[in-house]
Amino acid sequence: MSDIMRDEHGSPKVVDRSTFQAELDALRTREKAHTHEGDAIAATRRRLPMVEMDPSIALTGPNGPVTLLDAFEGRRQLIAYYFMWHTGHPAPEQCEGCTWVATQVRELSYLHSRDVTFAVFCQGPYEESARYHEFMGWEMPWYSVRGSLETLLVGHRVGRMHIVCYLRDGSKVFETYWTTARGVEVMDNSYHLLDLTVYGRQESWEDSPSGWPQQCTHTRTRTGSPTWEPA
Repeated sequence: MSDIMRDEHGSPKVVDRSTFQAELDALRTREKAHTHEGDAIAATRRRLPMVEMDPSIALTGPNGPVTLLDAFEGRRQLIAYYFMWHTGHPAPEQCEGCTWVATQVRELSYLHSRDVTFAVFCQGPYEESARYHEFMGWEMPWYSVRGSLETLLVGHRVGRMHIVCYLRDGSKVFETYWTTARGVEVMDNSYHLLDLTVYGRQESWEDSPSGWPQQCTHTRTRTGSPTWEPA
């Protein structure tokens, strides 16, 4: 049997079961407090005011022009991920972070059961970005919002990744919440699973002991040179 404690990486000290459990119990108290604070933050988020949006804002989908209202697909709520895009660049030069989090969003039926639609609003042209969507094997709804960014992202930074939540009341549309940067990590289950492990996300910014492996995590999803090129 191979030695799983490889010499090139550090590892935690070995203790007896009771010592391990005592330290884990202390950490669990902090974890529970963190969970309860997260619940309280979510409760505040649900009570935020909202701002009305123009439901006729133009998007481009697989069948041509559609509106923001159409993107709800008849459901009451919409979660839109604003995908960064580098027009004219090949697949390896598209946003690694956006690709990483979008790849995690696969099963949408539970969101649908809660009357929520999830869609990607790409900030690049439809024809070019849709080829990337197909190349990656993604199945979530995909739209281009290139011509409407200044309207959709008013008050936000165009060109950055964003999650924006919307509510539909009949034919009226309201923006209820948005986040950016590390806020989009909610789409990714791998990061949170890695957080439970000894080596964590293995990112260079993490506070880890000396000898722990650290590099950029999402770049390790590359398995070769993608063949997709922009039209």
